[in-house]
Amino acid sequence: MALKLSSQERQGLTLISPTLLYALVMLAAPLLMVATFSFWTQNYLEIDRTLTLDNYRAAWGEPIYQVLLARSLRISVIVTVATVLLAFPVAYFLSFHVKKRKALWLFLITVPFWTSYLLRVFLWKVILGYNGVLNSALLNLGLIDEPLTFILYNANAVVLTLAHAWAPFAILPIFVALEKIDRSLLEAAEDLGDGPVRRFFRVTLPLAMPGVVAATLIVLIPTVGDFITPKLVGGTDGLMIANMIQIQFGKANNAPLGAALAVTSMLTVAAISLIVFLAGRRLGGRVKP
Repeated sequence: MALKLSSQERQGLTLISPTLLYALVMLAAPLLMVATFSFWTQNYLEIDRTLTLDNYRAAWGEPIYQVLLARSLRISVIVTVATVLLAFPVAYFLSFHVKKRKALWLFLITVPFWTSYLLRVFLWKVILGYNGVLNSALLNLGLIDEPLTFILYNANAVVLTLAHAWAPFAILPIFVALEKIDRSLLEAAEDLGDGPVRRFFRVTLPLAMPGVVAATLIVLIPTVGDFITPKLVGGTDGLMIANMIQIQFGKANNAPLGAALAVTSMLTVAAISLIVFLAGRRLGGRVKP
């Protein structure tokens, strides 16, 4: 018996089909390819398509990979927390205190995107360098006797650079969530005797939690896989798991091991993202007007 569809259902399928096809070709197919590669092995010239778990044993058992993954997660979490904590006051100010020309303020937030990401990273090298802008300014002011060496080519430089690069991505979703808050709820809380701090934690923050969760995921997920910033400003102490994946796909010519490391990273980040989502959803439900 043939399935009969109404005209609206056929129209809906027609509209969604290109999008679904695009998602399958551009997203699902590459992920499936990477996952398949992770079960193969490779010498320098040939790929053995015999299914094996050796790559995952190496990815989960070798200390160097464990250290890099743990460092990547630690740096990414620090970057996410710092970025969201700095982005929330900016978004709050724009939503509650800027009455005119909000579009102009939002436009100014996007100004960093006018320049190349690589250029911004190189600028941070100029700022944080041994003879860079920051050290020169501190020396001229007499605040230090010799240039600071702990601000470049380590994890601190990676955190600072990534936090700056992803700040606009955190500000915008939080701002959207704050704009959707019904101001009458805040007025009602004030009428019931809540002060500014209590009103913020009982009403504003829970209602803004969807934006906070979105900002957290937007920053957390890509920073774990960033390899450009650690390579340029991280030094040996700032290298992350993505740098090892790049080496496996490049110089080491061991794509299956690189794929296994990539899948391991994706699964780890997916688990953390799910925890963040569920925690944010739970906190967001605790509104007590």
